Amino acid sequence: MSARENILSRIRSANKVGEIRDAIGGAVEDRLTTHPASPLPDLTWNDTERFKQRCEDAASTLDEISQMDDVPEAVSRYLTENNLPTSLVCWPEFKKLLWSKSNVEAEIRSALGDDKVGVTGSYCAVAETGTLVLLSGQEHHATTSLLPETHIAVVRRNRIVKTMEEAWQLIRSEVGSLPRQVAFISGPSRTADIEMTLVYGAHGPFRVHVIIVDS
Repeated sequence: MSARENILSRIRSANKVGEIRDAIGGAVEDRLTTHPASPLPDLTWNDTERFKQRCEDAASTLDEISQMDDVPEAVSRYLTENNLPTSLVCWPEFKKLLWSKSNVEAEIRSALGDDKVGVTGSYCAVAETGTLVLLSGQEHHATTSLLPETHIAVVRRNRIVKTMEEAWQLIRSEVGSLPRQVAFISGPSRTADIEMTLVYGAHGPFRVHVIIVDS
């Protein structure tokens, strides 16, 4: 052992570097395993009402319906009122809905660059921030919420959680291993990078429309 290595070894021994490293490693491992919650603000508000308000704050539009079978009519109404195309792509979970009765042409596939409207479900939604949480997968095409100019998201009322912490806890308990992509969507895409002028649709949809379903 050289004189330099001898000195450094004595310093490490005196400072108990190994013990400190083990203690820090144990603390990190414990935190990663237990996922302790950080301090939270007052959360006594109504989840749905808070979610709706935050969606509006983020420039999303909203609708509420009583059952999943009403989705095609709600989508048709929104598209017609806003003079948008009535042809769309959607996730496979909506393939059994009667789209044609609402004069909507729906294709069950992932979105391509020229698709104008995409309809997706949502894994859950965060009331505190008005955020949609989408998990990618074989039946949940990520492009459907990213490529079309208009993104319509269907949210079940009982899947609205209060905070982002609750959303992550739900994912851990129900999903386990994370999918390739977890998307958090709070309103339409926007940027003010150029001369501080707000521009929508810079990196994704121009519009986000949220349909809350009771059951």
